[in-house]
Amino acid sequence: MADLIRLGSPTPRPLRFLLPGTTTRFRGGGLLVELQTARLTAQLRPTEVVTYRQREPDHPFLDDLLRTEPAPGEVLWIVSWGFDVPRLLRRLRGRPVAYHAHSSGYGFDLPPGTPVLAVSRNTLGYWGDRSPRSPLALVPNALEPMWLERGARPGHGAVAAPGTRRPIDVLVQRRKSSAYVLHQLVPALRARGLRVEVQSGWVEDLVDLFNSATVVLYDSADYWRGRGVSEGFGLPPLEALACGCVVFSSLNHALADTLDPGVLGHQIGAGSLEADLERIAAALADPEAWCADPQALAVLLEGCSERALLERWSAALAAIDGHWDRLAAGAPPLQAPATWRLRWGQRLERGLRLLSRHVPGGTG
Repeated sequence: MADLIRLGSPTPRPLRFLLPGTTTRFRGGGLLVELQTARLTAQLRPTEVVTYRQREPDHPFLDDLLRTEPAPGEVLWIVSWGFDVPRLLRRLRGRPVAYHAHSSGYGFDLPPGTPVLAVSRNTLGYWGDRSPRSPLALVPNALEPMWLERGARPGHGAVAAPGTRRPIDVLVQRRKSSAYVLHQLVPALRARGLRVEVQSGWVEDLVDLFNSATVVLYDSADYWRGRGVSEGFGLPPLEALACGCVVFSSLNHALADTLDPGVLGHQIGAGSLEADLERIAAALADPEAWCADPQALAVLLEGCSERALLERWSAALAAIDGHWDRLAAGAPPLQAPATWRLRWGQRLERGLRLLSRHVPGGTG
């Protein structure tokens, strides 16, 4: 990325993050991350949120801007909202744009030359395969400062004295949890006399909740398999780690980016219910032996800090500005060959090799 920046002096563009709306109707991880990212990039260059489904008094509306601002315009548009992305890219044709990619697996392709800002290595690899000639950057989601500042992990925060038990043995957040966790594992843990809390609904202070738990269970594999798309980043396990919890998690998609089994976290659903019960009981009996490796955790959390992410966004945006400057000057975007063409070409090549082995004078 730094090499791209040194090649020229890209024109810094103001940013516009496109969201369907910002009210509770659209509340979810994707909305919160985009709003946090917009607050982050505002430290680098002018940034505003633009809505496109719902008009809101505090934000400009996409239809109005496109009607009054001819292409290409002076800004860089950031699109992110899953199934809306293809339609938004068509509406923004001729304007500098980048795709802030969270979950993967939606099935659409990107127009040639569309930059991708991937929030995880899993998503980066997906677009590295599907759009290999697009500018790609890795910009993980940032942990909000409250997790790093107030999380009661070893060596930081108000950690309980050795031998002191946290009020909650096992914490489960109902949303995205599998039927296995909710209907098999949780009842079995409670039958053993463990204090299990299944959290649902609004929580005023999530840091305080996680600081109160010894073990956190996060099993989103079935949730995302049922929807046909991926776990884009997986913030809850990182938030739990920042609070000194022992994390048992599924390892699907982006969760495998960070949750090195046995080092930072542990697999949930590891072969049998009995195995999970034994390992969770062991973690409760000796949390220090099951907590994340302190050095590995420190590296992980530093990489997800807002300070580290500001540096990544600064480099990524400069490279994207340079890319759009080159296209504006007439450079054609590279295009990857279609998958069907690659497959047929490889089949033809194999056929010709086989044929050459049976032709007199052939090289086979």
